[in-house]
Amino acid sequence: MRLPYVPDPPPTNTPDEAKILASVQARRAPNPLLPLDLALLHSFPVTEGWNSFIGAIRTRTSLSTVIRELAICRVAVVNGALFEWEQHAPLLTEGGLSDEALKIVGDAGADFSTESGAQALTEEQRAVLAYTDAMTKTVAVPDRVFERLKACFDEKEVVEITATVAAYNCVSRFLVALDVGEKNH
Repeated sequence: MRLPYVPDPPPTNTPDEAKILASVQARRAPNPLLPLDLALLHSFPVTEGWNSFIGAIRTRTSLSTVIRELAICRVAVVNGALFEWEQHAPLLTEGGLSDEALKIVGDAGADFSTESGAQALTEEQRAVLAYTDAMTKTVAVPDRVFERLKACFDEKEVVEITATVAAYNCVSRFLVALDVGEKNH
């Protein structure tokens, strides 16, 4: 970490700070605070917004675990956010993704249109991965990539997938820039 982590638990100076800390602890329960939390908690207002937004992305969308975690894990791979990958790749396995498919997702240079990609991943999964790659690598999404995603998901799901990719690009950039978890330097 490029900055020292705050103590666990960090001291609070106001009732508002105590409330923010309690909400982060509740979201993580029964687990302890993560290094990410201990970095964010240098700023209670940022932590509050982060906890609310990322919490909604993680727990309140209609996306299946595999679709959500595919997007999150692919962002982690493309951006080299090893801490993020280590936190989320097990959720893909728990969600039922095969080891072969996980290898493809974990390969930053993977071509999802290959025969092995087609055998290991569903069309919906390949569409999410292609969309995630486009959003993460170039921001602008080619029409053909967007139309492929739209053919697999309804409008609500497209918005939720887009928000998930965008949110986790934010997460990965924070993790890598500050070397949270001491994984990137």
